[in-house]
Amino acid sequence: MSGDGTITAPDGSGRQVKVITADDVVAYLKAHPTFFADHPELAEQLALMPRPQGPGVIDMQQAILKRLRSEIDKLKNERTEIIANSKQNQIVQNRIQAAVISIIQATTFEKMIFVVTHELPELLDVDFITLAIEANADAPKKVPVRGVYVLAPGAIDAALGPEKHARLRSTIAGEEAFFGDVARFVQSDVLMRLKVSSGSPDAVMCFGSRNPEAFGPEMATELLFFLAKVLENTMRAWLDLPE
Repeated sequence: MSGDGTITAPDGSGRQVKVITADDVVAYLKAHPTFFADHPELAEQLALMPRPQGPGVIDMQQAILKRLRSEIDKLKNERTEIIANSKQNQIVQNRIQAAVISIIQATTFEKMIFVVTHELPELLDVDFITLAIEANADAPKKVPVRGVYVLAPGAIDAALGPEKHARLRSTIAGEEAFFGDVARFVQSDVLMRLKVSSGSPDAVMCFGSRNPEAFGPEMATELLFFLAKVLENTMRAWLDLPE
C-alpha cells in the first residue's frame, strides 16, 4: 500500500485502488446515522451480538433490531393483505363485467329479466337475485315471472330511506316482499334502487345470501351501483321510456 492509502489492483491493470479504512467506515456511518435503520436486513445478517450489560442497563442495539424485525413482519403482512385484496377485487370486477355483458346481450325484455333473476346469481356468486317494483294499490301483488315482485307504494323509501340508493345488511331475516319464497333462506342482503324512468315507479335489485356476513354496511357499493345503472338504462331502452 502506498503512502496515499492506495494499492495496485490485483487484476494486473496497474490501477490504483483506494483502501477503505475503519475510519472511513466510521465517518460514513456518522454522516448517515439512519443507515442500519434503512437497511435492517443488513443489521440482521451481521448478527451483531449483544454486549454484556450491567444490571438495569438496556441493550439499545438489540432493542432497535427487535423493533426493526417487528416492522419488517408488519410490512410483510400488510403486503400480503394488499395482494389478496387486489386479487379479490379483480375477481369481483370480472364477475360484474360478465353480468353486464349478459344483460345487454339479452335479445328480449323477458330474456333480460330471466338473465337477472336466474343467471346472474351464478355469475356473481350470490345465492339469490330478485327484482321488485312499486305499483299502485290496485296492482296485483304477484306477477307471472319468478323472481319479480310487486311492492306497495312507498315500500322502497321505507326500506332504504328517501333518496337513498342502497341498503346493505348483515345477520338479518330476509323480507318476503323482496325475496318471496326464498326469504327464509336470506341472512344478509343488498337492495339497490333502480330509477328506470321519471314517469315510472322505482324498483329495486335485491341480492340475498345464506351467509349472514356476505353483505354488510361497510361493503363498497361502487360496482353494484354500476351494475344497477346498466340495468336501469337497459330496461328503459327495452320499454322505450323517457329518462
